[in-house]
Amino acid sequence: MDKLRKFELMEKIVHELEDLKNSNQALIQKIAKIEVDNIDLGNKRLEKDLPDMHQRIADNLDTIASILEDFANQTEEYSDKNNIAALKEQEEISKL
Repeated sequence: MDKLRKFELMEKIVHELEDLKNSNQALIQKIAKIEVDNIDLGNKRLEKDLPDMHQRIADNLDTIASILEDFANQTEEYSDKNNIAALKEQEEISKL
């Protein structure tokens, strides 16, 4: 795999990790809303299971955020090390 294609794949993964992080944040917000709504309702099953679900998703979110930060840094370092901006420019010129 050439350097530019590898960088593009790395960027794609960064975007997918960002989407995953956003999806998990949305899940936490939805669970929290259900927990608040259940305060008035008092459903025992929801009271029992939602806090555990909330915690597991929060733990996953922490892991995803850590992976995203690390991988985004690796992607940026790869770009700098391999002069990706110049490779992109060169590719654009060759298309003309």
